[in-house]
Amino acid sequence: MIVRYSRRALGDLEAIYDYLDDQAPATAQKIKDLIERRIRSLSDFPFMAPKTDLRSVRELSLARYPYKIYYEVEDEEVWILHIRDARRQPWDGRN
Repeated sequence: MIVRYSRRALGDLEAIYDYLDDQAPATAQKIKDLIERRIRSLSDFPFMAPKTDLRSVRELSLARYPYKIYYEVEDEEVWILHIRDARRQPWDGRN
């Protein structure tokens, strides 16, 4: 499967990476690598994460870190919709 990113997800990654570089420079690369590995794993295991209450949206959590990756599987593509800090209010699919 091909993994693709929505514009929103790309913006999310940029904001998360900027935050990590600023707040936790010593561990920033480790967390970035984990996020990217987990997303890449979706190309082989697209249905590995549980579905959410939002139709066809799945939620992939990162162990040890408070980030969640929301995505959909469409045909032969995995679309990363949103990447969110789980310490924030849960995502309702709108904002």
